[in-house]
Amino acid sequence: MLLFVIPLKSAKVSKSWELVCKLFERTVKSVCSQTSNDFRVIVVCHEKPEIEFNHPHITYIEVDFPIPEQDFKSKSLDKGRKILWGLFYGRQFKPSHTMVVDADDCISKHLAAFVNQNPQINGWFVNKGYVYQAGSKFIYLRRKAFNKLCGSCNIIRYDLHDLPEDISQDYPELNRYYDNHRDVEDKMAQRITPLQALPFFGALYIVGNQENIYLQDSSLFLDKNKDKGILWKIKYFLNFRLLTKSIREEFGLYDITRCDRI
Repeated sequence: MLLFVIPLKSAKVSKSWELVCKLFERTVKSVCSQTSNDFRVIVVCHEKPEIEFNHPHITYIEVDFPIPEQDFKSKSLDKGRKILWGLFYGRQFKPSHTMVVDADDCISKHLAAFVNQNPQINGWFVNKGYVYQAGSKFIYLRRKAFNKLCGSCNIIRYDLHDLPEDISQDYPELNRYYDNHRDVEDKMAQRITPLQALPFFGALYIVGNQENIYLQDSSLFLDKNKDKGILWKIKYFLNFRLLTKSIREEFGLYDITRCDRI
């Protein structure tokens, strides 16, 4: 069974709590659209989101630890701590694997079925994924190293997590580890429990929604790589594709400003 953990930021550090709730609702709908019913979702939050969507496989854990400051480090530690709590409380469901999903991303509906067919595998990193600029008619194909870009990227066998016995204490090092998705692939390899590359596009990273604490706009790809030359830029633009109905349906992507939701 695949356990999804979704850490949700507090309303007190959100630019727009209404927008955060709309983004989260799309995310949790995407997660709950799995083709296999053998999954669970734990949402860790300070305040329960105000949404209409319900599903019997969703569990909300409302925490009371300190609200983070507005700086990136504080928000990152808060996110890592929520992930740790979600993994700890997920033990009751006896999952085979876990996946952390950011509260504004979408994921493939085929993940749970794939994981449940391979219960003994250490896990997978999402090597291939999509990057979507909110409101665009196009989507970017990230063909490799998607896990270095997006937090919704690692599926890990539950018994490989080094979880504490007492969750009432704070564990800053573990908090940092669980929020630092970029290093998970390497750290798992160092522990002789390597992850495999997921053999299909597994997640959809959404940027430009004003509530993402990392990448705000897909144009930042160009800014960060402005010295790589014309060939790199041509290759970059060739990776854009028209956003199709099949992609929308597989990942549960819809425009949160409209009513015609999938």
